[in-house]
Amino acid sequence: MGKRKPEISDDIAGDETQSAVLDRPTIPPVDEAAERAALERQPTLTKPPGSLGRLEDLAVALAGLTGDDRPDLADATVVVAAGDHGVVDRGVSAYPQAATRAMLENFLNGGAAVNAIADAVGAETLVVDAGISGDPVPDALAVRIGAGTNDASRGPAMTRSDAVDAVEAGVRIAASEAELAGTDVVALGEMGIGNTTIASAVTAALTDASPAETTGYGTGIDDDELAHKVRVVEDALAANGIDAGTGDSTGTLDAGTGDSADTHDALDVLARVGGFEIGVLAGVALGSAADRTPVVVDGVISGAAALLADAIDPAVRPYLLPSHAGAEPAHAIQLDALDLEPLFEYDLRLGEGTGACLALPIYRAACATHREMATFADIGLGRDG
Repeated sequence: MGKRKPEISDDIAGDETQSAVLDRPTIPPVDEAAERAALERQPTLTKPPGSLGRLEDLAVALAGLTGDDRPDLADATVVVAAGDHGVVDRGVSAYPQAATRAMLENFLNGGAAVNAIADAVGAETLVVDAGISGDPVPDALAVRIGAGTNDASRGPAMTRSDAVDAVEAGVRIAASEAELAGTDVVALGEMGIGNTTIASAVTAALTDASPAETTGYGTGIDDDELAHKVRVVEDALAANGIDAGTGDSTGTLDAGTGDSADTHDALDVLARVGGFEIGVLAGVALGSAADRTPVVVDGVISGAAALLADAIDPAVRPYLLPSHAGAEPAHAIQLDALDLEPLFEYDLRLGEGTGACLALPIYRAACATHREMATFADIGLGRDG
């Protein structure tokens, strides 16, 4: 499934559409020398060639990303970004908006699923308030773009300047010595009541899928509520002049340069139907890639952020690593659009970064076997025995 440039009507866009330009970081290409050295090392290890299957491919890929022919992903951080969404007023979730704040506090107190899994796999947890309703939550890293977005089903969720601020806040988090310095791998996580609705809209806008294809049950709504949720996603796209689901694939979106008043780019999609936390996570992905730090994508919300990051700068794509095959239908569409093959399928739909954290031991095992195994020469054997 290809991506396409969304058609956005000029009367919705207004003069503000191109008034804010993203200052995005430079992402280096894959280090071909490190990748080649890792590829040449694999046949020398004490195992039949290819016997570790996909672990071998992952180790070689990680060598190219990190620039280290024997990579080590010892230090991992899951970034859990939270934001609220005005679309909740349309009754798209089984939970009230207040649950976002309660869960953000739960993350900070170590009581959430992602805390337990992160602890189990040895990952740090960074909790970010990207813009929840009400006052800031003490102890969360506050990069608040606003106190929740507007209702995207009735017009733009935010201004373009807000969209730029959200992405740039994520880039700064990735670049900050106080936040992610020394981290070898970043996992993307999120929280925000109503954000599966928003992720469905973003996915429909950035691919050729229809709202009916991208919208799922989210927090556990029933069939009637799902039909209503699909209509709300359709309303969000229509209210913002985004023509999605035509199957008219025209390739990668423009990268947010704002050079032309006739260009409707990925930042427009974020501004019209996105969420603050999705923009921040997209920025974290871009900033991490600029530092040669791989990024593990979680479920449908971080998948929307990954789609957005890729639309802003396709150079990020090699640095986006899959985790699980999520239960939400948009997730499969996102993974397909990004050419990502999931590592496992556990019927996860929680988000928070839980699936991304579960994938970390697999990536670490790929690195460990590649780095620590003896070679045939080490044990005095030739390949022919």
